[in-house]
Amino acid sequence: MSQVDLHLHTTASDGRFSPAEIVRKAAALGLTVIAITDHDSVAGIAEALDAAREFPQLKVIPGVEINTDVPDGEAHVLGYFIDYSDSRLNQTLDRLRNSRIGRAQRMIAKLRNLGINIEWQRVQELAGTGSIGRPHIAQAMLEKGYITSFKEAFTNYISRGGPAYVEREKITPSGAVESVIKARGLPVLGHPFTIKNPEAMIAELTAVGLVGVEACYNNYSNSEIKQLKKLAVKYKLIITGGTDYHGLDDTTEIMMGSVEVPLTSAEQLIALADRRANDH
Repeated sequence: MSQVDLHLHTTASDGRFSPAEIVRKAAALGLTVIAITDHDSVAGIAEALDAAREFPQLKVIPGVEINTDVPDGEAHVLGYFIDYSDSRLNQTLDRLRNSRIGRAQRMIAKLRNLGINIEWQRVQELAGTGSIGRPHIAQAMLEKGYITSFKEAFTNYISRGGPAYVEREKITPSGAVESVIKARGLPVLGHPFTIKNPEAMIAELTAVGLVGVEACYNNYSNSEIKQLKKLAVKYKLIITGGTDYHGLDDTTEIMMGSVEVPLTSAEQLIALADRRANDH
């Protein structure tokens, strides 16, 4: 069990547990540093920081995960130590979240054409006050018995290239990096193997301010982790990692803290955030 998990989702986007519940679970597991990184949302950060006051041994990093637009694959930019009250960042995230609504509605229509009838109202209920995402659609499919696992929904229907997949409005990876920096945060490239050529993306984003790469990640092989660590060294980036925990499927999803992330990763991020704060 790692002491560090820098990639966690809550009900503020498409996670199962509230920010306070995530904090309590992390503390119970003995984690010492976590980051709340909801999709295109910072709505859970204040609650998580408030809950963390009960656990002085646990540091909660305010973060975000911004999904970006690339021609082939997906690039996700994680932002750590962001000023989550920054108006420009919140305007950008609002726009991206709104695009998720239209996308979800179009996915539901495509599923209906495939004989899978789920209700938009139910998807909204599952999302609650959080940002609507594909896991909410998968959950609605699971409830009605169209699939037997969340993984099946993505594999057979709603992943990129699937018959019910729909693109949505996104920003460029470099635009996401710049948004994080403008919000006084530290941008890190999340799970880079969703990109066809990770090194080219790392080089491009390093030029505009990328500070880290998520090398230690759920389901990555030792050789993949080693490859990403070498790229981090080559481009002088901090090696980070996390589980990408959503808490949605107890049968297939690993628990937070189950990816071995070096404590030095968190220490380097914290030190860099402190240096930059002192520079301002």
